Amino acid sequence: MTTAREWNDWRWQLAQARRGAERVGPDGAARTDFPVAVTPYYWALADAGDPLDPIRRMVVPSPDERRPCRSTRRDPIEEERHAVMPGLIRRYPDRALLLVHGECPVHCRHCTRRVLGRGKVVPIRGAELDRALAYIGEHPEIRDVILSGGDPLLLEDEEITGIVARVRRIPSVEIVRIGTKVPAALPARVTDELARGLAAFGPLYVNTQFNHPRELTAEALAAVARLVDAGIPVANQSVLLAGVNDDPEVMEALCRRLLVARVRPYYLFACDLVAGAEHFRVPLARATAIMEHLRGRVGGLGIPTLVVDLPGGLGKVPIGPSYVVESRRGALVLRAPGGELVEYPDAEG
Repeated sequence: MTTAREWNDWRWQLAQARRGAERVGPDGAARTDFPVAVTPYYWALADAGDPLDPIRRMVVPSPDERRPCRSTRRDPIEEERHAVMPGLIRRYPDRALLLVHGECPVHCRHCTRRVLGRGKVVPIRGAELDRALAYIGEHPEIRDVILSGGDPLLLEDEEITGIVARVRRIPSVEIVRIGTKVPAALPARVTDELARGLAAFGPLYVNTQFNHPRELTAEALAAVARLVDAGIPVANQSVLLAGVNDDPEVMEALCRRLLVARVRPYYLFACDLVAGAEHFRVPLARATAIMEHLRGRVGGLGIPTLVVDLPGGLGKVPIGPSYVVESRRGALVLRAPGGELVEYPDAEG
């Protein structure tokens, strides 16, 4: 019998997440090279008996994971090729990504980083962290450092704040970001002490991943509030997933609830070309239709940018509906969110 003290103990939750295959039952034992992990908290959000339940779908292996697909790959954005050393990935001139932890509170079945732990896509430790930070310091064009993993917030307070402090001491680094699923999957981890400890090294930003409105529980909202109240801006990076949130009404509800929670909807990612995740991919025509639904129904602050992270690690590009119907001499014909056509005089010169 689980006690309230255990349930609210993030370390207990994390220890239990490793027994995820037992928790989700026979489906979780489906043959896969990507093991199951799910916290009891997150599993309680799912309708365990419904194979179509969106929360369940994100964490329970499907036989579709074994379906071969020519377009997918193990390392879809080629982080191995862009790793300048183990644990340090650089895909953009002004940014670097540090893999500071190797564990997650849940194993999302759509995870881009299924290759974590192989080659150079590995959690960074000790002397390797020293080398990586020295590299960043020697390249002053790197102004933005993202801490990722795994999930950085699964480190103990002194470990994660210690890493942030070391990054912050590099004179050329202007911004530190943390990518985390913890507020959605393990909200008890976000304590007041952790939030205050991180806020001491601003400007620091936290990017969460809420994919469905049901993830925004009272506990998750409280976790986000602790970060925001400490002065840490929080944004959300959703992944568009078939059978989870590829519905205009669901996405609208998610964006609205995020805004109320003081979380800025930032990106809506098309699901990467991940081997084993083809069944989650949504046609881009449907994705743009969802974005068109949001325009005019949700304020601009609550509309994320739909992006595709290009194969080859070449970066993110925005995808969206076009409202330019026709270009005339001196004017454009634009389509309003309600469908009306409006002639808009273009600027001269």
